Amino acid sequence: MVGADPGKGLSMNLAVAADHAGYEYKDTLVAELEGLGHEVLDLGTHGPAPVDYPDFAEAVAEAVRSGRAERGVLVCGSAVGVSVAANKFPGIRAGVCHDTYTAHQSVEHDDVNVLCLGQRVLGIELALEIVRTFVAARFSGAERHRRRLTKIDAIEARFCGGGDAREGDGGGG
Repeated sequence: MVGADPGKGLSMNLAVAADHAGYEYKDTLVAELEGLGHEVLDLGTHGPAPVDYPDFAEAVAEAVRSGRAERGVLVCGSAVGVSVAANKFPGIRAGVCHDTYTAHQSVEHDDVNVLCLGQRVLGIELALEIVRTFVAARFSGAERHRRRLTKIDAIEARFCGGGDAREGDGGGG
């Protein structure tokens, strides 16, 4: 949201998780989000022991799909693995963001509901700014964006059996 004060605005319920390559940032991000007044569901992991990132992507995706969280944040080494895994779930639109522009634009245009960050790619200060920007952003609802999301939903329905997390209102975030 251009011109918005990142992190300010309506509080939301967020699901946050990471694998062993992202748990340190996850802990810092959880503290930041709670400090901004958001309710955070910390879905792990909580240490450096090797774990499988698809398990944590699934936990966040299911929290968003079930309505326990409005949006999610996933952290792994590069952000790519958790993004690939989360996008396998119907209704989940996970985006890798390495700057604030893509953090707000992904929500405003693409109604992204899961942010994916790479701890080995970003400095912590930039990661914090990206998360604040992501949670402050809102889907624009513009006709062209709704039209494109409808096409994505049709692809998902054709290959995955559907499961639109937006529930017809275009505003999953």
